[in-house]
Amino acid sequence: MKKTILILVVLSLIGFGGFYSWKKWRTPGRTAQISKRSTTASVEARDIRFAINSAGDVGPADQVSVRPEVNGKVAVLPLDIGDKVKKGDLLFALDDADLQIELTTRRTEIEGARLQLEKTQRNFQRVQKLFSDKLISQETFDDSRTDFNLSQNALARAEQGLRLVEDRLSKTKIVAPFDCTVLTRPVSVGQAVSGSGGFNSGTEVMTIANLNDMIILAHINQADVTRVAPQQKVDIEVDSVPGLKMEGVVERIAPQATLKNNLKGFSARIALKKIDPRVRPGMTANLSIPVASANDVLSIPLAAVFTEEGDRFAYVKKEEAMERRPIKIGVTDYSFAEVTSGLLVGEVVSLEQPADGHDKAGGGKKPAGGTNAPGGGRPPTASPSTRRSGI
Repeated sequence: MKKTILILVVLSLIGFGGFYSWKKWRTPGRTAQISKRSTTASVEARDIRFAINSAGDVGPADQVSVRPEVNGKVAVLPLDIGDKVKKGDLLFALDDADLQIELTTRRTEIEGARLQLEKTQRNFQRVQKLFSDKLISQETFDDSRTDFNLSQNALARAEQGLRLVEDRLSKTKIVAPFDCTVLTRPVSVGQAVSGSGGFNSGTEVMTIANLNDMIILAHINQADVTRVAPQQKVDIEVDSVPGLKMEGVVERIAPQATLKNNLKGFSARIALKKIDPRVRPGMTANLSIPVASANDVLSIPLAAVFTEEGDRFAYVKKEEAMERRPIKIGVTDYSFAEVTSGLLVGEVVSLEQPADGHDKAGGGKKPAGGTNAPGGGRPPTASPSTRRSGI
């Protein structure tokens, strides 16, 4: 028993000694690391660019799901995926044998109706003359006129039936509405398809798109949408084509917010100005929409800007003290702010509020909320309380 207690005491002493040695070895390194962190910055000239970043999917400006208007069986399908088609070229055709038979029948009916009309017209003209001479009764005259009117109606119905058959026959041949490329073609020759007026809006025979005009559909954060407007320039990069840079323009912004990936925002349509042939529908594009910029302006880090009740100021180093000085801010990005007045180039500003909460001017307060780093894809906004980076 005594031997066991002795072993435990020895092990405890060894453990305590090891922990003390490790802590003593680690503390100088950690202190040196903390001391390396700068607490001041110089006022210097730089270019400031603020842009809204987003992502979207590349797609064609015009894309059509091609479906027949009438039921039938695919008889001609000369295209495959990737084929390019000119406006007016045949996309596919349905078997029209039954409609051709019906067309012949309608034409025969029209000819018969026309002959019948000519006959009743001659009879009516004779009866009309006899009636004027008072050689026949009123009833005979009325019957003849009715037969003539019925023959006219029969001819009109036959002609209307012919036009309906011709219209259905014209819909068996589908042509390209614009210069396009075939994106999908899920059916084959001989497959029966239903018209667009039937079940499930008809059978999709193919999907075509105009790849000469491409767009990007993006989702703009609701906090940034007020900074975006139609006709605004957009810088574009495509993940699938490294190094490729393109330009676009904002065409329109949705009037109502939508939820995407649990983020509320507004859909925006971006038109590409010049399309690289390597860019294809479905690729992901990264967008940068320039909002504000300033060239060669005095600037300080956002952490050096403090705000109190709407007034902005900075702590400027003066010999051994820090002077609180009011400043005015212009363009900001995610790291720096333009100083339009209050500071001179080369002056040193503090990135932290003085520890005693006072400065040379004697009006400082401790920050209410700590560092206000940029977030949400936009520069932070000011609050009534004193804080850093209150841009």
